Amino acid sequence: MFNLVIKNGKVVTSDRIFEASICVNNGKIAAIVEAGSPIEAEEVIDAKGNYVFPGAIDSHAHLNDPGYCWREDYTHGTAAAGVGGFTTIVDMPLQNEPALTDGTIFDKKVETVSPNAYVDYCFWGGLVDYNLDKLKDLDEKGCVAFKSFIGPVSPDYVSLTIGQAKEALEILKDCDARAGFHCEDYSIIKWEEERAKRKEKNDWRDFLNSRPVIAELIATQNIIELARELDAKIHICHVSHPRVAKIIRDAQLEGIDVTAETCGHYLTFTDEDVIRNGSLFKCAPPLREAAAVEEMWEYVNNGTLCCVGSDHSPCELSEKSEEKHGIFGAWGGISGLQNVMQVVFSEGVIKRGYSPTLLARSLSEGPAKTFGIYGKKGAIEVGFDADLVILDPGQEWKITPDSLHYLNKISAFVGLRGKGLPVCTLVRGQVVAKDGKLTGQKGFGKLVRKAK
Repeated sequence: MFNLVIKNGKVVTSDRIFEASICVNNGKIAAIVEAGSPIEAEEVIDAKGNYVFPGAIDSHAHLNDPGYCWREDYTHGTAAAGVGGFTTIVDMPLQNEPALTDGTIFDKKVETVSPNAYVDYCFWGGLVDYNLDKLKDLDEKGCVAFKSFIGPVSPDYVSLTIGQAKEALEILKDCDARAGFHCEDYSIIKWEEERAKRKEKNDWRDFLNSRPVIAELIATQNIIELARELDAKIHICHVSHPRVAKIIRDAQLEGIDVTAETCGHYLTFTDEDVIRNGSLFKCAPPLREAAAVEEMWEYVNNGTLCCVGSDHSPCELSEKSEEKHGIFGAWGGISGLQNVMQVVFSEGVIKRGYSPTLLARSLSEGPAKTFGIYGKKGAIEVGFDADLVILDPGQEWKITPDSLHYLNKISAFVGLRGKGLPVCTLVRGQVVAKDGKLTGQKGFGKLVRKAK
């Protein structure tokens, strides 16, 4: 007798799709049996011929809790995650007060957010110029990776020089830990911003020009060369352009341990959306040209970009105001945590014809392996947590503010239409969201630490 069985679903793994029943005991997958086999269970969920995916893992989310909770908090952020099919989020250390830069702050953050989480969560550790001596402690606490900027960053955080990044990678190598980098060259961006501000009036093309692809390319190449020299583990965050993806692919083929992610918005929107709509579509790196968007999909499909995250970067509407803050001062970031899975399915599977297995690779298996939680998370396999998402491939949708569970119901994705929607999300065998509604219990989500 099993606690739960999910029957009549098309199970999607990283390399195949098959009909089977998934049996759950004590929050874990206990058996995967042939479709139609008689099974005794306390509870049955009928997937009705829909796809059953492993729970998605958001490799890059800013939930701003504690400290900047007027933008987002764990209650709203993890609720949105559950409704959207994300069963685990990897929370960034910045846009927090204080930033997660030592073990004491780690413990305090767990204490603060644990009563409010609907889904499971991991922590990125901070990697700044004042905490190199704290990195080993953070690794022992369970941080799954460490985040640094090689480029301009918000005032609550600190960018690293290449020299400081080198020392950090030497320390993290001893921990077998991975460092993630926001790769845009600091000097190019700052100089281009100053050039633009000399003009009498700026427009959104000036913003796009201030963060050219070459800035992303140079910074990425520098970090790759450090990893080559030190035999270190690195992760390139939010890759926006195929030229950047190509040098990552080349490095991977040479045996350098570099993983990389892109985000739902880089696979959906273009620079023209920024020019037409302004700050709602402002992010860093910026959105790129339409031809680049098309080519990025193939780098996701072939595994170069093994993670598709949200880079959920929420704010109040007033912080996006061009009138108040100007083009360069308006908040840069796109809220996407709730919508990435449906958008990737619609844009990738429905519109472009990729196999649904792409989602299992880039939303589940890839992030789990990158952040050292595979074996517990990231696949539909016996012994793994029963983190599952039932997705109806025929359900049409339009994203509206009312559909969003964020604290601030604003997003570049509002207004987008598509097909294929998560209709049931389970975390460790418990239904946390169904048909766009939150059904889980606040505080059910647990901290997931990097496996040692």
